[in-house]
Amino acid sequence: MADTTRKNKLLKEKVKAIEVKKKSISSLLEEMADTGFQGRKLAEVVRVLEQMIKDKDLTIILGYAGSLSTTGQWKMVNWLIENRFIDVLVSTGANISEDIVEAMGNSYWRGSHVVDDAQLLRADINRYYDVYGSEIDYMQMTELIADFIVKNLKPDYPYSSRELMYLFGNWLLERGINSIVATAAKYRVPVFCPAVVDSPYGDAGLIAKSQGFNLVLDNMKDYVEFMSLGKKIKETGVIYIGGGVPKDFIQLLAVTADLLYPERTIPGRKPDVIRAKRTRGDEALVETYYPHKYAVQITTDSPQWGGLSGCTFEEATSWGKEKVGAPKVQCYCDATIALPLVTHALNERIRVKRHGPDYPEFFGKGLGG
Repeated sequence: MADTTRKNKLLKEKVKAIEVKKKSISSLLEEMADTGFQGRKLAEVVRVLEQMIKDKDLTIILGYAGSLSTTGQWKMVNWLIENRFIDVLVSTGANISEDIVEAMGNSYWRGSHVVDDAQLLRADINRYYDVYGSEIDYMQMTELIADFIVKNLKPDYPYSSRELMYLFGNWLLERGINSIVATAAKYRVPVFCPAVVDSPYGDAGLIAKSQGFNLVLDNMKDYVEFMSLGKKIKETGVIYIGGGVPKDFIQLLAVTADLLYPERTIPGRKPDVIRAKRTRGDEALVETYYPHKYAVQITTDSPQWGGLSGCTFEEATSWGKEKVGAPKVQCYCDATIALPLVTHALNERIRVKRHGPDYPEFFGKGLGG
């Protein structure tokens, strides 16, 4: 039979059926790149991440949202840090506190989403969909954070979340509690948590307050510290596991870091985009943007509701947050499915440990501790 598609310029690459045989995770994902739907997107995620890791002039920033550490994902984040496949971490408070429960030697438990939750309440068990956690373990972790705050920090000193996580991470390291923030402190990866009080860190602050200790967390200091990265980097690649506050915080680095400087330009960097807005009579207010060079997201949020968690990178391009034509891919998939496959594929493909940028001003003395 004659091939009637040969002259159609739109029909260039064939979909290839996957054959079942013995193969590595990396090989399977390579084959999935020739399929469709989110299987192909997941394969593209690995390809773009491999590009990012091999780009020597790149600062890689990970946004880690939700409550994924309770589901066994946190050691993979540690692995990314240990190999310097990420240079900066921005997380929800849940993800960098609930991992401490396991790092302390306690556990989460396989449960069911079909259960009598009143019975769980009576048994001091908290439910994360189909994962159970002991309230006693949770409060032990929270009290641990409070103990660190009261005995090691300065009252009334305005800490950024980055300062807090670095000091706390070192303290955990000394005790053999190798959580995410401890691993980040060891490998000099700064951790920001812009919504830090919405977590056990906030609860620990309340416990400290009950003991007469006044913990001060300065959100604006956090924002200034993060935006100061703008003049320390050449290009950025972003990875989002979920969306939420971490995604928004990181995306803004591309378009608001210039506001730190009166001339509205980041020193030492040439902007990709220059916008002028006339908002005060004839006065032109100039904005310069430095879009992310690469962008990857794994999310279950949809774009049509208008929220940032599901916002496409194409939409973000209109804001100047992603480079026009940048290697970018979004996979609409549960992170507990995608992250294990992605990290194991990278482990098979990349054998050399990456040497990421260093930020000595974030890891010196004078942090108020």
